Amino acid sequence: MNRQAQAAVLFLLGASLLHAATTDLYLRYVKQGLRPLVLVSGAVLIAAALATAWYERKRTRSRKQAQARHPVAEHPDAKNAHAEHSDAEHSHPEPRISWLLVLPLLALILVAPPALGSYSATRTGTALQEPLAYPDLPAADPLPLNVVDYAGRAVYDHGRTLHDRRIQLTGFLALDRDGTPYLVRMALNCCAADAQPVKVALTGQVPPVLQPDTWLRVTGTYTPRRTKDPVNGGPIPFIEVTEAKPVAEPTDPYDESWNG
Repeated sequence: MNRQAQAAVLFLLGASLLHAATTDLYLRYVKQGLRPLVLVSGAVLIAAALATAWYERKRTRSRKQAQARHPVAEHPDAKNAHAEHSDAEHSHPEPRISWLLVLPLLALILVAPPALGSYSATRTGTALQEPLAYPDLPAADPLPLNVVDYAGRAVYDHGRTLHDRRIQLTGFLALDRDGTPYLVRMALNCCAADAQPVKVALTGQVPPVLQPDTWLRVTGTYTPRRTKDPVNGGPIPFIEVTEAKPVAEPTDPYDESWNG
């Protein structure tokens, strides 16, 4: 892969990052707050690609001008030296394996990876941790909460701020080995690589037919019932469901409220 090809790959990669950051595609890889860094990274790669192409073109032009001003006389020694130089070039070809760098680029351009779902959630223990504080909740009815907030208040604050409130949660479905349905959101600190599930078990008026990875908006009430995650023994609270509706997957499927 010569420098012109390297510049082309850098340019395409930078353009892909800019495309991802100016759409919602970047949310499949990193949290929303990192969007400016993705934009800057794309711009830097494009600038590096243009600088590389300009430098290589300038160097080629300078070499041609030097050869035109000082032509090399053709004599046996020169021919032999040229032949040896050519043999050396052919004996050390540029590694073709470097073109494999194009594969992740094509994947970034052509394939939008799905968000982590029930497969990962049922094989990873809940990442619920005790919140640092419990801010006052608005007087909305039903009260929309994220899964992490509800689970933290239900387990560590014993539902003190949730009593006598109708709660509305949104997440995807995961089924435990014994069939227990969980409403799950994958919580992340930085990017999808460090995403971990936070789970809320469902009881009450749960739909009779449950398909894993289906996104639901459930309305229900706090219940002191608890269970342990079969993977790591972590606490999983329940919610008493009074209504459940399928919904479309949100633009940002990850929960960023977690500070693990």
